Amino acid sequence: MGEPFIYRMGHHIKADKVFEAWSSGDLNKMLKARSIKTNPIDRHFLLQSIVEITYRRRKEPQMRRICREIAEQHISEFVVLAPALKQDMGGDLPIVSTFQHFATLLAEDGDYESAIKVCDTAINYGLHDGTQGGFEGRIDRLKKKRASQKQ
Repeated sequence: MGEPFIYRMGHHIKADKVFEAWSSGDLNKMLKARSIKTNPIDRHFLLQSIVEITYRRRKEPQMRRICREIAEQHISEFVVLAPALKQDMGGDLPIVSTFQHFATLLAEDGDYESAIKVCDTAINYGLHDGTQGGFEGRIDRLKKKRASQKQ
């Protein structure tokens, strides 16, 4: 059987090590693949997958640290990733779980200001978190938590 091909941004391309890593579900493989140059779609899914796995294990200090680091990286790179992702997804951005996971992690750490900024960034991209209230509702809840902490 030949090498696997994937469809990215209107073209069939060979699946690379980054695609193999993020689709494997193996965190160690994914972390090693971060330094490999790839297309923006697989870069997005690699970073998002790392955040998802480490977020689920965020009670472990090392996983929490990795989650925070990769979430920051993913959001900072999203300005480059979003246009390609939008094109590849037929004009709409999918739910990007990194934003809600990172906002939750920051709020758990008591950093409500940063959590609100993450939600604002998601809104600026036109993202939705899949909940009824969206990121706007999340911001309202964060502001209420922040106010109750100050009392």
